[in-house]
Amino acid sequence: MLRIDSHPILEFAKGRKITFLFEGKTVEGYEGEPIAAALHAAGIKVLRHSPKLGRPRGFFCAIGKCSSCLMEVDGVPNVFSCITPVREGMQVRRQAGRGRLKAQ
Repeated sequence: MLRIDSHPILEFAKGRKITFLFEGKTVEGYEGEPIAAALHAAGIKVLRHSPKLGRPRGFFCAIGKCSSCLMEVDGVPNVFSCITPVREGMQVRRQAGRGRLKAQ
């Protein structure tokens, strides 16, 4: 497990344990933690690939200022997974390219 459970200065309050889907596979997380943190704790470090060169991108700034963690969440592209809280049953996918909106 790659989750920080204790720290000498900071306290980490955990919500209840929940499950969500990442590319069709069940992943556990804690309610309220960022999607990227839950994925990282589950050993999933590549969150997307750069649109132009296809290079892997992961958890980088963790404050929603870069584009390294953009993912598709419940069919919506360009979601900052580093600042979006995980929810029970949500569906998360790596985003292809710059992301495309699905026709309604």
